[in-house]
Amino acid sequence: MEKHISVLLNETISSLNLNENSIIVDATLGYGGHSSNILERIDKGYLFAFDQDSEAIRHSTDRLSKIGANFTIIKSNFVHMKEELEKLGVSEVDGVLFDLGVSSPQLDDGERGFSYHTDAKLDMRMDRSQKLSAYEVVNQYSKEDLARIFYKYGEDKFSNNIAKKIVEYRTTKPIETTLELVEIIKSAVPMKFRMDKHPARQIFQAIRIEVNHELDVIEPALEQALELIKVGGRVAVITFHSLEDRIVKNYFKDKCEIDDRVKGMPNIPDEYLPDFKLVTNKAIVPSDEELERNPRARSSKLRVIERIK
Repeated sequence: MEKHISVLLNETISSLNLNENSIIVDATLGYGGHSSNILERIDKGYLFAFDQDSEAIRHSTDRLSKIGANFTIIKSNFVHMKEELEKLGVSEVDGVLFDLGVSSPQLDDGERGFSYHTDAKLDMRMDRSQKLSAYEVVNQYSKEDLARIFYKYGEDKFSNNIAKKIVEYRTTKPIETTLELVEIIKSAVPMKFRMDKHPARQIFQAIRIEVNHELDVIEPALEQALELIKVGGRVAVITFHSLEDRIVKNYFKDKCEIDDRVKGMPNIPDEYLPDFKLVTNKAIVPSDEELERNPRARSSKLRVIERIK
């Protein structure tokens, strides 16, 4: 497997304010890059990590076991974080980390169908036990639904045309592979727009988000994370595209604002002050050095919030 480079690793680890006793949740374990760094720093603490991908869990269990035994991996979507931790008797933690989106090994594993560069069956499921895959989205959704998803999640200006071409093509046969879909997308996009960036990039992103309900789970999961953290605890979120970042940015901003009814008063009663503060007013982005080392980090942003009361 190609080595997976964790994005914004140093910035994320330092933003969590770890000490040896910290209880931390890695909501998006992946291949264990952030988790292994966290585990090295909390030898008297504990790590709870979530992932839906059996392959990632197998790999990370092995990787983390070489560091310590003070961790538990939970095979579940992070939207069930609070419920799963309650089963283990955990009601508060010192920090939660989210690294949203798809991990590099998932992209690099041709069989998973995430990549528009490799031919594979249309799949894109992070949890391979779920029923809905890219195949169903591409072959069963109506033209209107496809166009809506491509525009909403891919922000693609040729959404209507691409949806129309897909529906036309599948009247003769089902669309079964990634490169078959890429050719259909290319045929729907004017030649001059194919030069700047790969015409399938945003469409594949949109289908992946739809298959895995990626945007639907962010806000409920953040809500749970903020309920779980102790005073002084932090939630750090790495996003990879503007839609995710907008959700996180607006949600954090909302949690850190003073109640409208008392804004501007000289002495605001404590109960009207926010329970949280932004650790980062602006998102932290990768350094030039990191981008040189890992071009996939280019769109990543880190936002951090802290419970203050």
